[in-house]
Formats: sequence, structure tokens, C-alpha cells
Amino acid sequence: MITLGIEGTAHTLGIGIVTEDKVLANIFDTLTTEKGGIHPKEAAEHHARLLRPLLRKALNEAGIAIEDVDIITFSQGPGLGPALRVVATAARALAIKHRKPIIGVNHCIAHVEITKMFGVKDPVGLYVSGGNTQVLALEGGRYRVFGETLDIGIGNAIDTFARELGIGFPGGPKIERLALKGEKYIELPYAVKGMDLSFSGILTEAVRKYRTRKYRVEDLAYSFQETAFAALVEVTERAVAHTGKDEVVLVGGVAANNRLREMLKTMTEDRGIEFFVPPYDLCRDNGAMIAYTGLRMYLGGVRFGLEDTVVKQKFRTDEVEVVWS
Repeated sequence: MITLGIEGTAHTLGIGIVTEDKVLANIFDTLTTEKGGIHPKEAAEHHARLLRPLLRKALNEAGIAIEDVDIITFSQGPGLGPALRVVATAARALAIKHRKPIIGVNHCIAHVEITKMFGVKDPVGLYVSGGNTQVLALEGGRYRVFGETLDIGIGNAIDTFARELGIGFPGGPKIERLALKGEKYIELPYAVKGMDLSFSGILTEAVRKYRTRKYRVEDLAYSFQETAFAALVEVTERAVAHTGKDEVVLVGGVAANNRLREMLKTMTEDRGIEFFVPPYDLCRDNGAMIAYTGLRMYLGGVRFGLEDTVVKQKFRTDEVEVVWS
């Protein structure tokens, strides 16, 4: 079966086309700014403007027509309300016009599910992005959250720090490059609370120290990464110990960070378990992961009526009964 997925939870609009074992197309466009962050209205306008051209491009890359698609899927949440509504409306229109079944997909679950296209079976997933930071694993028929941020996502914390430094959005790659030039560790707040994390303290202190002009920016970037990533690895390792699972996957936009990958690889090697990171185009927000998860849901017997396609800005992973794995 051929499935089309539309991703649009935040600043990225993605169109993906997949089969059960292959990505036929994975096209995306990301709204960026030189200063400041992303406004929900601007993200929605970006998605509405680019939906048609990206859809045409994805169909051309896959070498198919829209009539060849068997299932229409879309990111139902969590995310920015205006952006979610644009992609949900587009998915409904396609499903109605071409008489195709429609499936709404939880964005966070999709990040972990796409790893199963590569042979991953039952992992603990560290999902790190701008708005989300969660440690997930399938237990009792649902993706349970074993640890998460209590305030802001790690990606948001990094981007906010980058904006304070005046280096624009997205800030992750720029902070990583600065950190490579760091020579001295500067103590910053380390906040692990049980199985949960907090990044507001490290962000506030890093900004405060930057404003004193007493510290090298490179050292602050290095220290920010080392402190925040150590907390992420600690909570992930605790989830592994608790669940007894023997696979860890790293997903989300922040998965591009090589230092975080290195730290997780060290932890998993020490424990003698597997570690996997999908190709970056499937780590970041993308339509292929939505399409693949929606296809697995459909093959597992999940069906949606149009009344079930209302977007959910605060869509929790454990709201979804996983009947397809």
C-alpha cells in the first residue's frame, strides 16, 4: 500500500510518501528567521503557501499520481494550533476529493515508529526537539512517557540561548559549532527531578553568565551542551534499566547533534545494548514518519471518520492505544 503523510506541527511542512518498507519521497520546507522565534500564524501561512508545490514535488519524486495513493495521513498533534489546522484541512480535502481513508497520527509516536522501518523492534526512544523532550517506550499497549521536560524542550532551550547570542534560528547547529571550540567547562545548573528534566535553570544561568561578558561564548556553549545532554542520557539510562529493553533510539531535530549521539553511544555500549539513529531526514520533522506510522495504524485495524480528525494541540503519546505493533 502507498501512504501519503503531511507533517505540520511547527515550523516545518513535510510531505512524505511511503510503502511498508520504503520511503518513496520525503520533501520538506522549514520556516526560518534571522532573529526571534517562530510565530504560530507565520508557520500556518508558510504551510498554506507551500502545500500545493510540495505535494506536487513529492508525487513527482515518488513517480506516482495522487490517485495511486491508498491512505492519507496527517500530524494530528501535539503542536501549534494554526499550523496543525492547515495540514488537517488539506488532508481532509484530499481524502474527500479522492475518496481515500484518512488517519490522524501522533507526532511524537511517529518519531519513534519510523525507526521500525530499519529493523528496530521495541526501543526506548529519546525524543528531543524544539517543543518536546521525552523518553518513551511501549508498555502495556501504549507509548508511556518515562521522563520528560517539566518546562521547555531541549531544542527550545538551545534556540533561546542562540537568540540571546544573536545568532538566529534554528540555533542548534550554531551552538554545536561554538561548543566544538570550547576549552573550559563552566558550572551550570543540572536539573534531573526523579525521571523528569528541567532546562529553564540552565538557560537562565547561561544567559546571565553571557551578559556579564566574563566568559567565552564558546565555553558557555560547550558547558550548556555537556550539562543538558548528561541529564538526557541519565534519564534515558534509567528508563532502559526500568524497562529492561535492549534498544535505544535517538529521534527528533536535536538528534542531529553529534555530541549527544556520542554520549548516548557510550552509555549503550557500556550496557551492551543497541543504539540507532535514523537518517537525519527521518529524525527531523518529516512527512515520511507520519505516512509510515499512519500505514502501520491502518494495517493494524485503526480507522478514522472525519469527526475523528480534529487536531489536538496537547496530544499525549499515552492517549493512543497501540494496536498495530
